[in-house]
Amino acid sequence: MTERLRDRFRIRQAAISLTLSGILFFLFPVVRPFFDESSLQGAREFASVQWVMAHALGMGGFILLALGFLGVHILLRQTKVERWAFRALVMCWVGAGLTLPFFGAEAFSLQVIGQAAVNQNSTDLIPLVNQVRFGPGIIFAGTGLILVAAATIVLASAIWKSDVLSRWSGVPLAGAVAVYIPQLQGAPVFQPIRIAVGLTIVIGCAWISAGMVRSTKNS
Repeated sequence: MTERLRDRFRIRQAAISLTLSGILFFLFPVVRPFFDESSLQGAREFASVQWVMAHALGMGGFILLALGFLGVHILLRQTKVERWAFRALVMCWVGAGLTLPFFGAEAFSLQVIGQAAVNQNSTDLIPLVNQVRFGPGIIFAGTGLILVAAATIVLASAIWKSDVLSRWSGVPLAGAVAVYIPQLQGAPVFQPIRIAVGLTIVIGCAWISAGMVRSTKNS
């Protein structure tokens, strides 16, 4: 297999990863329970399989997003914006790496706390939830999410200047990820907003992916 054929194969695989990433980001708030987190009912939701499953979808979204960025970098490697695509790739990888442990803590630590609260039939342990969320780990998660958001903005700029992909194709993803941090709230009122943001991420990922596949047919 020649290098060009290998690159085409990798770009197409990355396009699939990027599309799946968008779908997982959309499913995360759809599957995630939204509830009064200070109540015993909230403890039951923390203890549920649905809670862990939702956060596993979120983790998968970040992993596949990083793989998708790799494909865009391969596609733009021989263009004038290669260095910007590379910077976006590195920021996305580092950002995802810093964010994933926080999602793991959300999924498994909060499940353990919820199960213990249910077993004791008491909300005395619920305050530990915020200790997990807003302990030292929040610095890693916040930095990671900011880096991923910055990566999507840099990538959108590279796509705009590349003359390879549709100019506007990177904008929906950059816009949606940029507002991902402010809407990371657990109150039920935020669920429709988070689902709308997830849908925008799907559109952005699919738009870039379609351009990636199209470019391999023309090369």
